[in-house]
Amino acid sequence: MWIIAGLGNPTKTYEGTRHNVGFAVIDALAEKYNITVDTKKHIALLGKGVIEGQKVILAKPQTYMNLSGESVRSLVDYYKIDEEQELIIIYDDISLEPGNIRIRTKGSAGGHNGIKNIISHLGTQVFLRIKVGVGEKPKNYDLKDYVLGHFSKEEQEHMEEGFQHAVYAVGMLVQDEVQAAMNEFNRKKKEV
Repeated sequence: MWIIAGLGNPTKTYEGTRHNVGFAVIDALAEKYNITVDTKKHIALLGKGVIEGQKVILAKPQTYMNLSGESVRSLVDYYKIDEEQELIIIYDDISLEPGNIRIRTKGSAGGHNGIKNIISHLGTQVFLRIKVGVGEKPKNYDLKDYVLGHFSKEEQEHMEEGFQHAVYAVGMLVQDEVQAAMNEFNRKKKEV
């Protein structure tokens, strides 16, 4: 069984913001694989289903971004999964252009407080992650204001493509095609 958790902030206030791209990818997965994500457990909204022949739990932690580890830890413990082999975390990354994705098997939080909290709760930096680019913060912009802001129309088009790439990458990862997924998506893309 796999747990696929997309990070974001709960409530309508944060819908469609840069920080909520993890939720957007979970929504895209739910739509593609016909999984309803509406069960409230483990401080998350959950949905059970099958992706490419693998049983999965789709999760949207409801703890707010900076406390995401509480929900992820609860899920890992309850479902008794190996977080190094059966957990995928999807989240926003300001170092990538809008819509670009990167797949990592381990690493530091890179300044992302949600990931920092997950690493703290799991006690390891080794877990699969899909970073979804939201673009670099403009000069003189407050980081918090930027990640809680919305995309321009042009950026949104790139994001929709990025969400579909992330969905495709999840399909590869749950089939244990980690290296192939990294080869496919971690190449430098030409700027548009």
